[in-house]
Amino acid sequence: MTDRKSGRNADGTFGPGNPGKPKGTRHKATWAALALLDGEAEALTRKAVEMALGGDGAALRLCLDRIAPPRRDAPVHLHLPPMTTARDAATAAGAVLDAVAGGDLTPTEGTALMALVEGFRRTLETLELEARVAALEGGAA
Repeated sequence: MTDRKSGRNADGTFGPGNPGKPKGTRHKATWAALALLDGEAEALTRKAVEMALGGDGAALRLCLDRIAPPRRDAPVHLHLPPMTTARDAATAAGAVLDAVAGGDLTPTEGTALMALVEGFRRTLETLELEARVAALEGGAA
């Protein structure tokens, strides 16, 4: 049974047709914290820098994380042959595998590159099929 006022079931979950709060809605405590910090960003930043310069490790880590956040993705330098046919994509895939096997790329980087090569191969294959269909339809007309 659903409580009409709150829209929740007896077990506390939301009833049918009630999705709860919209995505991105902030909790009251978050709004209260933001209101307290409003206008204090410069002073807080200055204090964090002073503490970091004074040797506070946590403050130093906080400051460095803001100055130079950890990289989530890095450019990969690998020469791949030009790809104009599906056969070229197979050659490129071989080059990626060789680079992973040789330790020039991590397996994660290799997986990402292989996905790009495969996506491009499918694009080339689709274009080739479209050209064949167009040729057949043009010849039948």
